Amino acid sequence: MNNWNLENKYALVTGGSKGIGKAIVNEFLELGASVFFLARDEKQTEAALASFGESRIKAMAGDVTDAGFRKKVRHWINENWGALDILVNNAGINIRKPSGEYTAEEYRRVLDINLIAPFEFSRELFPLLNNSNGAAIVNVSSVAGAMDAKTGAPYGMSKSGLLQLSRSLAAEWAPHNIRVNTVSPWFTETPATSKMLADPEKRSHIISRTPLKRIGKDREIAAAVAFLCMDKASYITGQNIFVDGGATTSIL
Repeated sequence: MNNWNLENKYALVTGGSKGIGKAIVNEFLELGASVFFLARDEKQTEAALASFGESRIKAMAGDVTDAGFRKKVRHWINENWGALDILVNNAGINIRKPSGEYTAEEYRRVLDINLIAPFEFSRELFPLLNNSNGAAIVNVSSVAGAMDAKTGAPYGMSKSGLLQLSRSLAAEWAPHNIRVNTVSPWFTETPATSKMLADPEKRSHIISRTPLKRIGKDREIAAAVAFLCMDKASYITGQNIFVDGGATTSIL
């Protein structure tokens, strides 16, 4: 049996209207999954939904840090699917500045979206994941969760927290046949990084730190996420995959 696919799988992707999230949604659709994605901006959500031109996709706009919104998402999945096979916690933000310049509101917002929301969504959707015949959660972290990537302390804190969240849930939920893994990208071509990567000096420095000598593509991150959600990866849980062109192998 060829199970290098996601056919008959129901997947939820947070932050799915652009960048890595949109690439994940597209990858899932190509592999046969039915996808429900979330995004903050209503117009961007509607535009992204229209761009897929696919009947197996639904979307909802809202704030992942809002408990009421999370319950609304759970209700929709329960009413329409009855179970959830895949949860990808991808939504995230960053505010780059020296540590002493953050307001409490700023750094808490980074932590709330990048770390607390994935924990709360995982808890909220646990009953639906438990209804699946083997569910998978993938948390999208970052190389910044394992080393200083000059992205600001709160971002690194949040992404590091995702690594431990994945390990803890992987152990706790293994008896329920729910696997939990993490994918950690390096600098990737997305709308969020476009301004930084447009700076020749910064781009050159990043490439010099990358053994493969190029910037990653969003579809390359999506491929790793999709693999971890396949039945082919059924014995992989509690792990982190760096999709970084080898950046974490070198200190140069």
